[in-house]
Amino acid sequence: MAPTTTPERTTHGPAGSADEHDEQTRFDAIIAADQRIEPRDWMPDKYRSSLVRQISQHAHSEIIGMQPEANWITRAPSLKRKAILIAKVQDEAGHGLYLYSAAQTLGVTREEMTQKLIDGKARYSSIFNYHTPTWADMGAIGWLVDGAAICNQVPLCRASYGPYGRAMVRICKEESFHQRQGFEILYELSHGTPEQKQMAQDAVNRWYWPSLMMFGPSDDASPNSAQSMAWKIKRFSNDELRQRFVGMCVPQFEALGLECPDKDLRFDEETGQWISGEIDWDEFMAVLDGRGPANGERLDHRRTAHEDGAWVREAAAEYARKQRERARFAA
Repeated sequence: MAPTTTPERTTHGPAGSADEHDEQTRFDAIIAADQRIEPRDWMPDKYRSSLVRQISQHAHSEIIGMQPEANWITRAPSLKRKAILIAKVQDEAGHGLYLYSAAQTLGVTREEMTQKLIDGKARYSSIFNYHTPTWADMGAIGWLVDGAAICNQVPLCRASYGPYGRAMVRICKEESFHQRQGFEILYELSHGTPEQKQMAQDAVNRWYWPSLMMFGPSDDASPNSAQSMAWKIKRFSNDELRQRFVGMCVPQFEALGLECPDKDLRFDEETGQWISGEIDWDEFMAVLDGRGPANGERLDHRRTAHEDGAWVREAAAEYARKQRERARFAA
């Protein structure tokens, strides 16, 4: 087998480093070779800013996404369900931390990202701006929302930016457990009493369409998708991922014994794919612009939590300062 060659890498450095044209050429070669850009590698400013936007929004989504489920921890129907839900919410917090850490390797601080979120200047997934009125919503979130997340995030394990791709490996493994947990909740309800089955159906009706919106606007209306794919941050377009998710859901609806809320869903014999009906993009834009059912509630809760946690951050900073002083004296 012929040996493979690795494009020579450069890092940010003092005067005397390669000029921008050569750096761009090396960057392009690394992307073309399907290899990874690492934090110390040169990268175009637009690549860096695109990653900061995407990874920070992803991190914000994990943190905000804790809220609708944490709301049910004390009301879950059994001790087992409470323990599982606590573990899941804890996982989501960890996902946010992995992603904030990955974004920090790009030169942005966690404080900057958090401030933009609580100031309403940074976005997070629109899916978390809906309410969870029944226990069945925990099942619908696990099955549909986490299922859509897995479909979207598994390709990100091969993202061209190293810290992002590596963070996604563990996140996707944990999300797969969340998806199965949600499916199991819905299965128990849909095979229970008629009232329980209706509860499950109502929850699926609430969450199905917002889950399809999670993949973002259609390809012709997505301003960032094409460039992200060219840089191999993303591997598939929004519509491709959405189509894949719909196809995955169809047999699962049958297993659950529930009806798909999409009455226009049809199977295309020519392509061998399930074709969904029209998505209400006006609703998507309204939620994205802050006019969803729970937008204000989610951000208010996050601001309050940030303010209430100020003493913890101050104490941690003071402890770190004293540790550095002690290390200095010991040296």
